[in-house]
Amino acid sequence: MKVMVMIKPMDLIRVRNVNKQYKNGVTAIYDLSLNIKKGSFVFVIGGSGSGKSTFIKMLYREEKPTSGEIIVGGINVAKLRNAKVYKLRRKLGIVFQDYRLLPKQTVYENVAFAMEVLGSPKQETRRKVLKALELVGLKGKIHNYPDQLSGGEQQRVAIARAIVNEPKILLCDEPTGNLDPERSIEIVKVLDEINKTCGTTIIMATHDKDIVNTMQKEIILLKDGRLIKHAEKGGYEE
Repeated sequence: MKVMVMIKPMDLIRVRNVNKQYKNGVTAIYDLSLNIKKGSFVFVIGGSGSGKSTFIKMLYREEKPTSGEIIVGGINVAKLRNAKVYKLRRKLGIVFQDYRLLPKQTVYENVAFAMEVLGSPKQETRRKVLKALELVGLKGKIHNYPDQLSGGEQQRVAIARAIVNEPKILLCDEPTGNLDPERSIEIVKVLDEINKTCGTTIIMATHDKDIVNTMQKEIILLKDGRLIKHAEKGGYEE
């Protein structure tokens, strides 16, 4: 049975009747339909194997849906050719569980790299890098190297790198998975500040019930690849 979802003008992401089956025959997502509004902060929650990471990966076209439609910022991701994926990813910032920093580059250089590959002028690069590092609370550590930072600080650098080009959407796949509870809530509060200050739509996959229950944001609950609950505000209850 297909679920009908009304399309509204402020919807930044629209997912319609999406199924995802891997080549090994495992189905990760079943008939998923939902909308995410511009400026939202959304937790994608559920246990191991619920489909959280698959959902996030489909949004940035690391994975393609087997069937259905995904519209991200006006781009039909499901039909996007490989050669055009860069157009989608320029609209996005992506943060992973592992920080993926360049070990021989300073904090500043790690964040600036995201702009340099696009050929941005040095003056513009400097302005945006310093702004991003200020947002994540690391403006005083621009000359430090990754091995001189704590895990939480390294993740802040990764977030700064993801937002330096001022994306409309920030996708976070278990960004606190390697951090202790105190550092984890600090990272989520940084994301919350970015959401409120910049209007960036944030979608964060997490299994951390404490974070979800503390922040009380919009939630998408998945279980065995199926949408169980989509609420504008709530905690982690399965």
